[in-house]
Amino acid sequence: MSTYMTLMEIVHNWPLVILALALLMVFKPLLFGCAKAAVLVVKPKLTKEERLQRRQMRDAMMLKRMLNSMEGSPSHVAELQALASRV
Repeated sequence: MSTYMTLMEIVHNWPLVILALALLMVFKPLLFGCAKAAVLVVKPKLTKEERLQRRQMRDAMMLKRMLNSMEGSPSHVAELQALASRV
């Protein structure tokens, strides 16, 4: 005896498979909504202020990293410093 379903068992349960797929298609938006709600319970979205602060911090860190890596011409360094002062 095999542990896999035989072809006869699949054919025998074919109406149940079709019914399950039909129910899944009908309730698909509800299931996706429940899944999204569960994700938001575990990991809530950031507020606009928090996103703005993170973006500003990321930009400042990027400019600082670029300034530290610049060993080239002073004009590039001056330009990056001017950009950093605007942030």
